[in-house]
Amino acid sequence: MENTLITPTDLQFSKEVTHYYPDLLMDGALEFIIELHQKFDKERLHLLHKRLKQQAKFDRGVLPSFPQETEETRKADWQVKHIPQDLQDRRVEITGPVERKMVINALNSGAKTFMADFEDSNSPTWDNCLQGQQNLLDANMRRISHYDSKKDKSYQLNDEVAVLMVRPRGLHLNERHVLINGEETSGSLFDFALYVFHNTRVLMNRDSAPYFYLPKLEHYLEARWWNEVFTFAEEYLSVPVGTFKATVLIETLTASFQLDEIIYELKNHIVGLNCGRWDYIFSYIKKFRNHPEFILPDRDQVTMTVPFMDAYSRLVIQRCHKRGIHAMGGMAAQIPIKNDPVANETALEKVRLDKEREVKNGHDGTWVAHPGLVQIALDEFNKYMPEDNQIGTMSRENDAITEADLIAVPKGTITEKGVRKNMNVGILYLEAWLRGNGCVALYNLMEDAATAEISRTQLWQWRKFNARLDDGRKFTDTLYTLILKEETEKIRHLVGEANLGNTEFERAFELFDKLVRAREFEEFLTLKAYRSIT
Repeated sequence: MENTLITPTDLQFSKEVTHYYPDLLMDGALEFIIELHQKFDKERLHLLHKRLKQQAKFDRGVLPSFPQETEETRKADWQVKHIPQDLQDRRVEITGPVERKMVINALNSGAKTFMADFEDSNSPTWDNCLQGQQNLLDANMRRISHYDSKKDKSYQLNDEVAVLMVRPRGLHLNERHVLINGEETSGSLFDFALYVFHNTRVLMNRDSAPYFYLPKLEHYLEARWWNEVFTFAEEYLSVPVGTFKATVLIETLTASFQLDEIIYELKNHIVGLNCGRWDYIFSYIKKFRNHPEFILPDRDQVTMTVPFMDAYSRLVIQRCHKRGIHAMGGMAAQIPIKNDPVANETALEKVRLDKEREVKNGHDGTWVAHPGLVQIALDEFNKYMPEDNQIGTMSRENDAITEADLIAVPKGTITEKGVRKNMNVGILYLEAWLRGNGCVALYNLMEDAATAEISRTQLWQWRKFNARLDDGRKFTDTLYTLILKEETEKIRHLVGEANLGNTEFERAFELFDKLVRAREFEEFLTLKAYRSIT
């Protein structure tokens, strides 16, 4: 059965597929995927085209604004009606890829929820995506286990585990291994379809349901699209409309100008918004990439306390609480530093202060990337948030956040150290991604695709405008080329010439350089890199 699968005539697999996962891709699931593709993919592509038209306006100097056509939606007094009982308390959420051991450890971590990620922390190889679906089904069936032969250690679920949430791929990503009438299907629809087809009844029998994180939305019409997908799928699977629940990641600049509208479009399904801080910085650079007056300093200087990030966080809290849903904070990417107690204490104190700031600002929960950070975050939220959430107690209604506040350029410097870090981290991450690993520990931080996106996007913009470094030099193509050569040589020396052939570094060097030098900016590096993974 492993190498053969009888499929509907209008669905084909790409020639690279050798394992068909018949327990997941049975006729009923494939027919459901076909239905979703035929009903919704054309509109998805239309929405992606609208993104390009909006970017063209930004390039001409038009700035983001609160939409005039939805002013009444923003002013009207309405609320979302229902948050399920098992999502009332989300004070600490852990995130990570859908790899089997990670799923078990995250569910056992003591966090309230676990966001299993098919997107930024997952390199979307065929096996990663399908094995991830199997892992989540096994977890929901409470039958998941794992044996690590290197450690001689077995992993299984505790009696009490985190509530599972799933992040499908963004609207821009295809699943190139599945073709319907010769067209690649949507990664969003593929991930969503397989999960709800196999898990809806399992979860409902446990008084839960499929819960999602929706990434990279740029417009309220994209939220409307997801709402229609949810409603159609609920009716197709014969469950009540409103069964599926979603939290939307506010990780694009344009989405922060349409918070009420996004909530309204998903009001039968939405339970929260999340401040996706790293992708938000990437989006800010990307939207203003052709405007030198919007150049950001080194990414390490763009924290949640700079004005435009602070404004967006407070606006998310205000609009969420007005509408009766959760306002989730951002990621603490630090990981414990085992061999340096002093550095470890410094890193953990940064996490504590970040979580203290979030809960005092009014967030209802926060993200961590490592089980070792769960208790630190829990302690801060337990200290300042004794109730399940702050929806009814922290309105921020007196905050007057303007369009100008949301795009205010932070002060700071561009340094040679920042240039080198962007090159080094961007290349190291990209190499791991090309090998099939989308969640990478680098310099005591757990990095995903957003890090590489910020890195190459800053370099692209700095090079385009010959941005001035803090030492007075301009970041010209000549300087870029010189520093890149030095950084790639450092990596070659560290890896060893004899070992390079066992890595993806040569392809990572070439692809990263092409992305930075590209005359026309590439919207997502993952689109370019996806064709290079198997």
